[in-house]
Amino acid sequence: MNTNPGGSGEFGKQQAASGPIVPKTAAEALRPEAGTPPPRRSRASRSQVVVFMNFVISLVMLMILAAGAALYFGKQAFTEPGPSANGDTFLVKPNTGVQDIADQLERRGLISDARIFRLGVRATGNDSALRAGEYEIKPRASMRDIMELLKSGKSVMYSLTIPEGLTVEQALQRIAEQDALSGDMPAAMPPEGSLATDTLRFTRGATRQQMIDKLLGDQKKLVDDVWERRAPDLPIANVEDFVTLASIVEKETGRGDERSRVAAVFLNRLAKGMRLQSDPTIIYGLFGGKGKPADRPIYQSDIDKQTPYNTYLINGLPPTPIANPGRAALEAVANPSKTDDLYFVADGTGGHVFAATLEEHNQNVARYRALQKKQAEDAAKAGAAKVEGQTDAPADGDAGGDAGGDAGAAQ
Repeated sequence: MNTNPGGSGEFGKQQAASGPIVPKTAAEALRPEAGTPPPRRSRASRSQVVVFMNFVISLVMLMILAAGAALYFGKQAFTEPGPSANGDTFLVKPNTGVQDIADQLERRGLISDARIFRLGVRATGNDSALRAGEYEIKPRASMRDIMELLKSGKSVMYSLTIPEGLTVEQALQRIAEQDALSGDMPAAMPPEGSLATDTLRFTRGATRQQMIDKLLGDQKKLVDDVWERRAPDLPIANVEDFVTLASIVEKETGRGDERSRVAAVFLNRLAKGMRLQSDPTIIYGLFGGKGKPADRPIYQSDIDKQTPYNTYLINGLPPTPIANPGRAALEAVANPSKTDDLYFVADGTGGHVFAATLEEHNQNVARYRALQKKQAEDAAKAGAAKVEGQTDAPADGDAGGDAGGDAGAAQ
């Protein structure tokens, strides 16, 4: 055991005194001593410029972080499914700006935020790429989907159909009733037979006058084209008479397999100076462009009524067409069948039977009347038809026309 207080042992090690030892009271001994003071800030760090620059850098960093977050969440909102569960049509009028388009989309519930849509369109450089038109927005379409659709210009298409055999007045009524068209109807009605029979495709906002002008132009081109390719020996004086006869053929039959033969009958009768005796001309003379009511038969008294269109009483063609003929009817008149037929009458099945002589025609009429009588008897037995109080009986025979008349008075 080392008992030497001056030795090198740890227990006896003494620290050299740095100064005189000052006795402390108990309170002073327990008081914590002050720590090492921080180094004094340099003069440069206390500069106002440095402080300002630090603020600016912090602010820029915050702005970058905020912009990044906004860009991320904005992109998410721009591409995520939209709020509309059912979709809808959306009309972009000409010269409508992106802001107005965005506001309208938001009001319609097709997008969730007009600002995001507007910024998204501008960020992709499509400010001036959105096109006017009516668009079909699909359910849950995203803002990007809507932007791409409006860029494509693929508008909703509507149809306007003018069937063969409608009069100009009936065709104009269809145009007037088409809600997707705009503008007023013309003050003057185009000539009868001057409108094409066609289906036109158009976008909302097209005008009614544009549709009429298109139909007029197409019909003129068609008529001129077919007239140029007509058979050389037609007994027709001009293109106006050509359209008039085609309109009669159009109203007489809708069957493609007999149209050219019906045309041949009328042309043969014209060549011989015989009256056409076509029932549709009677109807037009009585009712004009409005057309005959569907439940109104042709009465015997109608056949005897003098009008400029009644080809039972007038020679040659009526003064104007009686409907708008289609291509098939025009082609049939321009290049008819080669036949000697002068008569035709309904066969009871939707078609006609033809005859070159009056005797054969009268036999066909007799068969048709017998068929009519049997059908009437069968209907009466079944209780399906009951006629009461008629003062003017319907004319016998074919209500759709039979050149030469059911009675055979073909001279």
